[in-house]
Amino acid sequence: MSIDPAKAEARGIPDFCGRPVQEEELKLIREVLQSCSLPRTELADTVCELLGWNRANGRLKGRECREWLEKLEAGGFLALPLPSQRVCRTSRSRVQLTPAGEAGQFLEASLGEVSPVRLAPVQTKPELDRWKELIGRYHYLGYRVPFGASLRYFIHLTVNGQARVAGCLQFSSPAWRLAPRDRWIGWSDRVRAERLQRIVANSRFLILPWVRVPHLASHVLSQACSCLGTDWEARYAVRPPLLLETFVAQSRAGTCYRAANWIHLGATRGRGRMDRDHAGGEAIKDVWVYPLCKDAREILRGV
Repeated sequence: MSIDPAKAEARGIPDFCGRPVQEEELKLIREVLQSCSLPRTELADTVCELLGWNRANGRLKGRECREWLEKLEAGGFLALPLPSQRVCRTSRSRVQLTPAGEAGQFLEASLGEVSPVRLAPVQTKPELDRWKELIGRYHYLGYRVPFGASLRYFIHLTVNGQARVAGCLQFSSPAWRLAPRDRWIGWSDRVRAERLQRIVANSRFLILPWVRVPHLASHVLSQACSCLGTDWEARYAVRPPLLLETFVAQSRAGTCYRAANWIHLGATRGRGRMDRDHAGGEAIKDVWVYPLCKDAREILRGV
């Protein structure tokens, strides 16, 4: 899935819509191919979102990007998913169940008794399989393949000197449009299209149901806010995010986000992440954000 430098020099990487493609951009595309199981159309949209390849009206240049990626494949520079390959979006009931995913021993303790708490990036396939199973079994939304870029973590507690998994976190690409967030930032469609990928979504957060540690969730969020920018930049070779966002079902209080000093902006309109045609049909959720630097709004707005 990587680009052969010799072939690139001999044949030349084709421009995208008349603009040269930089090595950092090619590196990011390789990362997406390696880390995300996406069909071609969704892959092209993801690349466009990450690199800010938009039309004048703000829409992604998805069709052009897919054609460009297929030119790269035809030139032998990378391998794309098969055109007919359909990626299964795993639901809660279809996650592979193993003994390792069964409920663990009940743990009730203070935060001090299980410190240090550590976020461990998911790196290997066995780790990813276990992460998926825990989310599929115990998160109220189950497991879904995330759209676009993503980072996953295990939450480790220290119990009798040993690391013990207490939960899971996932961060992924942001919502294309989000009325409460967009009003709060105050950006135009053009600026949003240019700077959207400076936002990252906390798309899954799970404390395992047999773990009872007061203040653990807000403590984990604070840790994540400290390390995510560096981890995201290292993984995707893009500028670090400026803002985190998340959605919480209105049946849930979102107490841990409030305790971790996230900002409640309002509620969604019941539209999906990529619902650009106002189709609706999704559950209404509360929107929370967390600026990763004091002038995040001004930078995102283009001030």
